[in-house]
Amino acid sequence: MTKSARFVFFSFFILHSSFFIAAAQSLEPVKNSAFIRGEKLKFRAYYDSYMTGKVTAGVATLEVKFEDKKIDGRSTYHIIAEGKSKGAFNLFFKVIDRFESYMDEEYLVPWSFIRSTHEQGYSKEDEVRFNQYSGNFSSHTANKKMKTGTHDILSAFFYCRTLDFSNLKMGERFPVDFMLDDSVYISLIEFAGREDVETDLGRFHCLKFKPMVATGNVFSQPYPMDIWVSDDKNRIPVLAKSAVIVGSVKLELTEYKGLANPVTSLVGNSK
Repeated sequence: MTKSARFVFFSFFILHSSFFIAAAQSLEPVKNSAFIRGEKLKFRAYYDSYMTGKVTAGVATLEVKFEDKKIDGRSTYHIIAEGKSKGAFNLFFKVIDRFESYMDEEYLVPWSFIRSTHEQGYSKEDEVRFNQYSGNFSSHTANKKMKTGTHDILSAFFYCRTLDFSNLKMGERFPVDFMLDDSVYISLIEFAGREDVETDLGRFHCLKFKPMVATGNVFSQPYPMDIWVSDDKNRIPVLAKSAVIVGSVKLELTEYKGLANPVTSLVGNSK
């Protein structure tokens, strides 16, 4: 139970914002019209079943701070993701997570990634420094080579929000790689088409993606998660849903502000 709960909560707090993790890129300027400083998104994580209905497990935020911290003379976006368990969920599985990325404003690659994880008996503190020129990263426990342009789990999502998805075809897959816990992982993302999604904020036109993850005790199939992203210039995550063996877990957008563009994908009234 504890292992499954930790994996599910971590997956939905972090992987909702990294399902589009990009393959390594060269250091070239990236045109960004998808996000700006001051953007802040809020989500709720909940279990949803016929027997229990919607039971809130936690809340999460994803924010681009207004500050411009210089790293080796480079301007950066400071991105922060936070997640906390809530209510009765704290009684048997308390979660307090915080992740930060300092991403180059021009190239949209990370220079620093900071992780603080506290999850019911499990804790991890780490800081990863990326040298995008020499092609290596160093953490508290490792110093390894990498491809230039390798992402962390936050910078990857923000970089991919700038990509053009207009020509994607149903069933098309593309490779992904990302750095986490001193290792680089490779997976596949499948484009599952365009769908409307109903939320408490209203109805959104969305792009649907299915990330491939390793099977095991929690997930019984290679594509058990779905994520819906707003089909507009912002590309914000609207809903994520797991296909865990017992019940389902969802992460739903509840609030947004400071976006770079109008939310043209929101076409229905809020409930």
